[in-house]
Amino acid sequence: PEGQLQEQIERLKAKVRAKVEHPFHVVKNLFHYRKTRYRGLTKNTAQLFSLFGFANLLLSKRHLMRAHGINPSC
Repeated sequence: PEGQLQEQIERLKAKVRAKVEHPFHVVKNLFHYRKTRYRGLTKNTAQLFSLFGFANLLLSKRHLMRAHGINPSC
């Protein structure tokens, strides 16, 4: 019973982690945002907010295109 509970907890964490890691993949690999120079906390934070906003839009667009039967890679 204790092992099953631990396994359920780990599955719940994995579900959340999987959803969160997709925007990081887009920002790092598609937008090539790997390193940044320090321009101040405000400017760097603003840039990250916009990059993650664009990543969320891109992922939403892909999800909607799949829902309508359109190939998102085109």
